[in-house]
Amino acid sequence: MNLEHANVTVTDPQASAALLGRIFGWHIRWEGPSLLGGHTVHVGTDDTYLALYTPGDPDDQADSDRVGGLQHLGILVDDLDLIEARVRAEGIEPYNFMTYEPGRRFYFNDHDNIEFEVVAYDV
Repeated sequence: MNLEHANVTVTDPQASAALLGRIFGWHIRWEGPSLLGGHTVHVGTDDTYLALYTPGDPDDQADSDRVGGLQHLGILVDDLDLIEARVRAEGIEPYNFMTYEPGRRFYFNDHDNIEFEVVAYDV
């Protein structure tokens, strides 16, 4: 069983998709109007993605559509050092570096204060 996608409310889905594309090497899978109004960009791999949503009118945001309304998203990568360098190249300071069994991790926050946990397992 695999996670297919997560839906996150952001202020600018195109900017968020571009940032995640530069950091993780993801591509836009789909972009268009949301079923409930607003706009959505799906960014990720061919198998999994994030749906980045913004309402058409911020005044129409329901509590469940609050920007950054989640704890964090965990992203499994092959090369933690490469991703850290890409995060830093975006002017973002990673934090909370940890080595644990079976791997390493760090965290960063994007421009909407969404926390990403980046994980690499030692093999």
